[in-house]
Order: sequence, then C-alpha cells, then structure tokens
Amino acid sequence: MADLMNKRILIIDDESSQRKALEDKFIREGFRILTAGNGEEGLKIALKEKPDIILLDIVMPKMDGMTMLRKLRRENSWGKGVPVILLTNLSADDEKITAIAIDEPAYYLVKSDWTIEDILEKVRERLSRQF
Repeated sequence: MADLMNKRILIIDDESSQRKALEDKFIREGFRILTAGNGEEGLKIALKEKPDIILLDIVMPKMDGMTMLRKLRRENSWGKGVPVILLTNLSADDEKITAIAIDEPAYYLVKSDWTIEDILEKVRERLSRQF
C-alpha cells in the first residue's frame, strides 16, 4: 500500500457533504485530494492537474458526469486512460449507465449500495493495477 500513498484523487460531486466525507476519508488514508462541485470545474481541474484517479458523480449542475467523462476521454491520451469511478444514485440498469459502461473504460458504483470504506477499497484496487 505504500505505493499508493500520495496518489492524487479528484472527487467531483455537487453534494458538498458527500464530497467532504470522501475527501476526509482519503486524506486520512494518505491520499492527496482535489475537489470540484460540478463537471465543468472538474474537467478543468482534471486536465490541468492530471490526478491518478477520478471519482465522478453523474447527476450534477453545469455539466453532468457523463458529459464530463466523454469530453475527458476525447481530450488527449491522458484523458483517455485515467481511471474513473462513477458514483451515482442511478440504478445499474439505467440506460445512461449501460451506455457509458460499454463505451468508456470506467467503473460505476451505486451510492446507496456502497460505503465510503468500499469506495476506498475500489480506489486502492484500481490504482494498484497501474504498477
């Protein structure tokens, strides 16, 4: 796990309490955190800072997570390959989720089915594949 210390995670979620809870947990675990409250802001931060992984809410103002992900994947080689975990309240059989899961290399987690600890483990698992 020492390899994962100081990895940068970008958390993009319009729900400030959710964003703060994830931020606090990942900071305690030794990760460096970047945050954004919508997809537009998140895309700018992602392209500038190039985090190691992105946690991305789908339903947000200004630019939703699906639009942000499509733009990120089209932007450059880094954007095509950065791991993204979609956090959503939509069910797994929702058409939007099905489309993105087929077209884009991303994971999705339904918020009501996962704890912050589960999300932490999924991030660790995904980041460990990069070494």
